[in-house]
Amino acid sequence: MQPGQSCIAFARLTAIPLAELIAHMSDPRVALHMPLLTPPWDLDTAARFVAAKEDCWRRDGLGHWAILRDGRYVGWGGFQKEGAEWDFGLVLRPEAFGMGWRIASEAIALARADPRIPFVTFLLPPSRRNLGALARLGATFVGEVELGGAAFLKFRLETD
Repeated sequence: MQPGQSCIAFARLTAIPLAELIAHMSDPRVALHMPLLTPPWDLDTAARFVAAKEDCWRRDGLGHWAILRDGRYVGWGGFQKEGAEWDFGLVLRPEAFGMGWRIASEAIALARADPRIPFVTFLLPPSRRNLGALARLGATFVGEVELGGAAFLKFRLETD
């Protein structure tokens, strides 16, 4: 870590109070680039979300983390197996939007060290215009796909 740089850590989503997840996922700035997000988020929605992410950990041995900066929750993200592919997603709180590149780089380093993950996919809504971080990671555009009735831009990054 560079002097003056904040510490990034990954924790399980179960460590985050549901009220924090609700506030995060109810922010309209977050929803702007999440076409599949269905409001409103309440205690039941948040609890089901965490349970679903924990199921991924049990089933696949990997999943989504809570992301902490200097011990404070700034978002969630990680890997989820979609068929034979490992998809990486990252959803940050607005005050952490500029940290995506750094967090993704740390997570991708973990994927590169994991022999189960020969490549990672990324699905981004067409509303995302700044895609330079994906290029810096080495991801290439695969095409447009539909998921849940919404269009997404699909990218792939070889990890081995």
